[in-house]
Amino acid sequence: MHLMLVPGIIILLIYCYYPMIGFGIAFQKFIPTNGLFGSDWIGLGNFRYVLQMPDIWQVLGNTVFIATMKILLGLVVPIFVAVLINELKHLLIKRGVQTLIYLPHFLSWVILGGVLVDILSPSEGIVNQLLNFVGLDSVFFLGSNQWFPSVLILSDVWKEFGFSTIVFLAAITGINPALYEAAIVDGANHTRQMWHITLPGMVPVIVLMATLSLGNVLNAGFDQVFNLYSPSVYESGDILDTLIYRIGLLDAQFGVATAIGLFKSVVSFILITISYFLAYRLVNYRIF
Repeated sequence: MHLMLVPGIIILLIYCYYPMIGFGIAFQKFIPTNGLFGSDWIGLGNFRYVLQMPDIWQVLGNTVFIATMKILLGLVVPIFVAVLINELKHLLIKRGVQTLIYLPHFLSWVILGGVLVDILSPSEGIVNQLLNFVGLDSVFFLGSNQWFPSVLILSDVWKEFGFSTIVFLAAITGINPALYEAAIVDGANHTRQMWHITLPGMVPVIVLMATLSLGNVLNAGFDQVFNLYSPSVYESGDILDTLIYRIGLLDAQFGVATAIGLFKSVVSFILITISYFLAYRLVNYRIF
C-alpha cells in the first residue's frame, strides 16, 4: 500500500519542492543568460528595493483588504445559504438550487471577466441601464477606485459560495436528528433550532474552512484581478500578484519579483501554522 504513494510523492517533489531552488533568485541580481548559479549574489538588496518602492504599502493594503473581505464573506454567505437550503422540504427544488449556485464555480475568470465587463459597462451594461431607468447616473464600476474593490469581492463570493455551501450542507446532515426532535418537543421553533442546534453543530467545519482560508490572506486572486483591472484602478485594485507579474514578466526584474513572492510564501506559512494551532486548541481539530 505504501508503494502506491510513491508516484504521488515523486510528483510532489518535482513540482512543489524542486522549484524551491528558485528562491535563491530573490537574493541575486538575476540575469537569465547567467542562470541561477552564475548571477551575482546581492543578499537582501532586492528586499530593500521592494521596501523603498513608493506604492508597495498601498499594494499590500489592497491585497490584505480584498483577501480578508473575500474570506469573511466567503464564510458568512455560504453558512447563511446552507441554513436556508436546509429548510427547503421539496427535494427537487433543493437539488435545483444547489446546482444553480454551484455552476459558477466551474467557470474560469477569463469567461466571467468578459461577462462582468459587459454587464457593468457604463454605456450598454444592464446594471447601468437599470440605474438609468430609476433615474440614477451611470457608474463606471471597473474604472472607479471607489467601486472596483467591491466588484472584486462580491463577484468572487458569487462565484465560489456555491462550493462552500455544499460543504456546510454536509456538516448540517451530520448533526444528530434526535437533537431537533428534542427541541421540537421543548417547543423550539425553526429560529431557535438554527441558533442552538444547527449553527453550533457546524462550528467544527466553520473553523476548518476558516483555517484553510487564513493562509490566503495575501492571495487576493490574481486571475480575477488580472482579467478585470486596468491602470485607472491600480490605486485600489493592484495586488501583490499583479505587481509581481508586471515587475517579473513585463519589466524582467526577476530578483525583485521573486523577493515579493518569497515574502508572500513566508507570511502564508506562518499564518497556516498559527491557524492549525488555533484549530487544534479550539475544536481539537487535527490533520492526521
